[in-house]
Amino acid sequence: MNKTDWRGVIPAMTTPFHEDYSVDFGALRERARWLVESGCAGVVALGSLGEGATLSLEEKHEVIKACREAVANRGLVIAGIGSLSTADAVAQARSAQAACADGLMVLPPYAYKSDWRETKAHFTAVFGATSLSCMLYNNPVAYITDASPAQIGELAAGCPNFHAVKESSADVRRITAMHEVCGDRLARFVGVDDLVVEAVAAGAVGWIAGLANALPRESVMLFELAGRGPSQELRDLYEWFLPLLRLDTLPKFVQLIKLVEAELGKGSALVRPPRLELTGAELDQTRQLIRTQLHNRVAVTA
Repeated sequence: MNKTDWRGVIPAMTTPFHEDYSVDFGALRERARWLVESGCAGVVALGSLGEGATLSLEEKHEVIKACREAVANRGLVIAGIGSLSTADAVAQARSAQAACADGLMVLPPYAYKSDWRETKAHFTAVFGATSLSCMLYNNPVAYITDASPAQIGELAAGCPNFHAVKESSADVRRITAMHEVCGDRLARFVGVDDLVVEAVAAGAVGWIAGLANALPRESVMLFELAGRGPSQELRDLYEWFLPLLRLDTLPKFVQLIKLVEAELGKGSALVRPPRLELTGAELDQTRQLIRTQLHNRVAVTA
């Protein structure tokens, strides 16, 4: 896998669980297969939306194996790598390679606001732990640590298998700034669902998507239309989709997106603690929003 393979819509997969909170590998395989058959370029497993922080190293290994079996050679299998420690992140990377992942999506260390010297050392160690193609996941909103375009360019100069960036700062100017610093050295992805059209206009070539878990065909069509430029079809689809896409930006995005899946019969709303499923007025209001949008669902031909 190289830089040119990092393109298109790649859902950050949710992880399905049984009632005892064990991973439902049958549902996982079925979901990964369906997403690729629906036009997605592959899947990212074990990311924030996949509740990767709640899974053991052994579970993570088996999740990647299951995705590889389901997707086969029809799409990419990317492993999310996140940890409190660099040593554990390196172990996750090596486990993912052994499970036949195509690439890695690497987070900065959890729970610690590292300075650039520390952040660079962490990413360099994880990128260098395997020969797999790597994406840097920059999300200062959720993970505090921020890598600027200039710093990303500095890192790219010393890491030959660093090929892509998932930019989730919600600042679309970062997409343009990365091109200014790095040219086409790195594939630029948007990681915020309700910014996808704007990010593609700014030069993003891919989308690590959340609502694609439930609505992959709509997501792929939205991304493709955005790439063709302004049109009434794009506007209509985006305006319909935005209330759902905004669920990806909220603190309970995992519960919210799993609820959309459940409403569509594509999964369960079950999450692993410390997350808990929505209840009461929060659940009622969210269900009403989802059902209203699904009732007014825009037809897609893709």
